Amino acid sequence: MGKTDHGKTDHEKTGHGQQARGRQGHGQQARGQQDRAGRESLGALLRLPPGEPVDLSAYDPRAVTGGPDAPRDKATGRAATALLAPRLAELQERLYAASTAGGRQRLLLVLQGMDTSGKGGTVKHVIGHFNPSGCRIRAFKAPTPEERAHPFLWRVSKALPEPGEIGIFDRSHYEDVLIARVRELAPPEELERRYEEIGHFERSLAEEGVTLVKVFLHLSYEEQRARLLERLDNPEKHWKFDPSDIEERTRWDDYREAYELAMERCSAPEAPWFLVPADRKWYRNWAVSLLLLEHLEALDPQYPPGGFDVAECRRRLLAT
Repeated sequence: MGKTDHGKTDHEKTGHGQQARGRQGHGQQARGQQDRAGRESLGALLRLPPGEPVDLSAYDPRAVTGGPDAPRDKATGRAATALLAPRLAELQERLYAASTAGGRQRLLLVLQGMDTSGKGGTVKHVIGHFNPSGCRIRAFKAPTPEERAHPFLWRVSKALPEPGEIGIFDRSHYEDVLIARVRELAPPEELERRYEEIGHFERSLAEEGVTLVKVFLHLSYEEQRARLLERLDNPEKHWKFDPSDIEERTRWDDYREAYELAMERCSAPEAPWFLVPADRKWYRNWAVSLLLLEHLEALDPQYPPGGFDVAECRRRLLAT
């Protein structure tokens, strides 16, 4: 897969056009999971089969996946997302409460995607559902000198959620196999070792009670241009733009290939990847919120029983 051919139109570029090839609903990749009403869960529809080759051109970034109950426009999408908030807040509280009695469960949302795919926007909208005091958020940038002096997973290990918490990574340990591959910052044998280390690391997290929700926000080449132009045209968004964004855009095919390989090599039943179409922001926010809800409901955290005599405490309190 070569670099961008600037002599062609957008739709002629390999991988830049909308080449959905019949997979808009991800239905062929569902694994039979169902919700309480007997329908396929969104997670089953969006999950990439662990270990199988990934071809991002086969997925439509504007798809609205989720069956008949999925919202179909911005207004219904926002309303549907808002309806998820009370249940998400309840499950977060139960997750935290269970940890006060020794529960080890926690959840980690990993967000990856091309520039402007909406990682930061997703964080903003997801956090709106939760009590911030029970969340641990980390946006990973270029490693600091201290971080470069340690193994690449060191800085990620320090940012993991504690029991009872919900962690959100805006970018993650995958940057060390994505950027390193595209910019040739590490030799092939080093990248192979990192893939293996990531797999081992994620399996160990699952064994320790961490539920991993790894989401790739699938953005189109055309939509990225529109979002970058929006930043240029609005002075209030200039702080979000860097001229280097244009140079990075010329590496679109290289990044796509790096993502495809990372999602194939670093996927397992306990740590699969979910591909969320991201051209429609309202759908992206709804889909990620529902994915979190499905995982939290599967965990089904419970309020711990009080370790005291309720009747006696009530009697004493009434007597004061």
